Amino acid sequence: MKTSPMRPTTTPATPLTKVLLGVGVDASALQGPGRADVLISGVAMDSRHVYGGDLYAALPGAVQHGATHVAAAITAGAVAILTDPEGARIVGTDLPVPVIVVSTPRKLVGELAAAVYGTRSASPTLFGVTGTNGKTTTTYFINSLLAATGRSTGLIGTIEILAGGEPIPSALTTPESPQVHGLLALMKERGIDAASMEVSSHALHFHRVDAVKFDVVGFTNLTQDHLDLHETMDDYFATKSQLFRGESAQKAVVIIDDDWGRKVAEAADSVVTTLATQPESAADADWVVENVLRQGLGHTFTLTACDGRRLNLRTGLPGRFNVANAALAATMVLTSGVPVEVLQEAADQHDPFTVEVPGRMQLIGEAPAAIVDFAHNTDALALTLEAVRRPEKGSRVIVVFGATGQRDALKRPMMGEIAASLADVVVITDDDPHDEDAASIRADVLAGAKREQGRQHVPCIVEEVFPRQKAIRRAVALANEVDTILIAGRGHEVWQEIKGENQPLDDRVELRAAMEERGFNTVQIETVES
Repeated sequence: MKTSPMRPTTTPATPLTKVLLGVGVDASALQGPGRADVLISGVAMDSRHVYGGDLYAALPGAVQHGATHVAAAITAGAVAILTDPEGARIVGTDLPVPVIVVSTPRKLVGELAAAVYGTRSASPTLFGVTGTNGKTTTTYFINSLLAATGRSTGLIGTIEILAGGEPIPSALTTPESPQVHGLLALMKERGIDAASMEVSSHALHFHRVDAVKFDVVGFTNLTQDHLDLHETMDDYFATKSQLFRGESAQKAVVIIDDDWGRKVAEAADSVVTTLATQPESAADADWVVENVLRQGLGHTFTLTACDGRRLNLRTGLPGRFNVANAALAATMVLTSGVPVEVLQEAADQHDPFTVEVPGRMQLIGEAPAAIVDFAHNTDALALTLEAVRRPEKGSRVIVVFGATGQRDALKRPMMGEIAASLADVVVITDDDPHDEDAASIRADVLAGAKREQGRQHVPCIVEEVFPRQKAIRRAVALANEVDTILIAGRGHEVWQEIKGENQPLDDRVELRAAMEERGFNTVQIETVES
């Protein structure tokens, strides 16, 4: 019998009528000759991932309706179908299993999964992090800090999913709701007592975290991104702010360094703790970052509460924004109920905020400094370029980056301008073109870089080099030992999508190879454990 790595090994079977009653669906929604008292032990939204005893959610999709795969789902073991009126029309009336027909089935899937997997009751203490930038690093910091206090941890995120020490492949920033609830039940089964989850705007928009109850949620920042989905920044904000409603989270920690953060804090109906990581926003905050001092590539800092409590912390990761990520992680763990003295002891003994996060300010070499980072939007690129600038005389910043196809095209020239204003050498190349023409994407980015270059008294160097592997080697060829090479935009990703084909490409591997070919020393790429 096949089993799923994203579910518990056993799930008590529940009569369908009881499951539906628990989520407020009237028996009149049931159609077809199948038995209404059939036993349900799982939920799936993909017919390829159906297991015996599953309820299959046949939802409308971008290309085709999930109802077209009902036969395959039943063959795989589905014992009930959830769909909408269009799906009911497609499947007809002679299925051997009951069909539940509701107008908006996607909004019901999370509640059904929570009822089937039992995640409404005690689960791991759950931390959720949202925002444009910093989600991944903050979740790694949370888990590293919790592990330092002796907790066993799980992770649901962009880079990987962990249920204890076992990695589970992740295709989405946040899996679909049946998988999320299945993972939480799996963690509960394994005795994991705390977990961290990245919560993207896509996850909120597409109901992937419906019926998930977070103990503490955190907000990093909000900058221009994903406007292909949300159209306006106000829509983007409205989607993000859903996570801070009382039905989603008991408590929240919000960075209030800008207007968006303050708006999130004001709109939340969870119990909110505010955090200021910049001096100008400190006056009204519950916790404040102070005394930030450069220490090697990273920083030391103090986290101070309005009631006088104080923590002395450090992060070895480059960038002032990683101070903010570490401060948010610490404040969220404190908000969950961990005492200050316990957290301080853990920080002193284990240095939890120096954990390596794959593709997030990941150091490949030191002379020249060679860094791979996921910075793929305007704000992240600016912050990262500012962070990697070294004080040594004659040191230059050389950046390699591109823009993603079939995504927010408005940010492409803006990213070119930012790169040209903050770097000494700009190498524009391909990111993931998807089905869009790669040359036209590069031209958009190049136009912004050239525009900024024309404004400069001493212009930076701007080059267009492709494919990406060649661009990385060009950057290394231009570098001296005192320079910094930044490969931005793809981070941990190991495939580049071009015209529907996934081609192997890992910036870390390419950068390491190019460095070694030139005789530069490299540092070991290590696997992160959460």
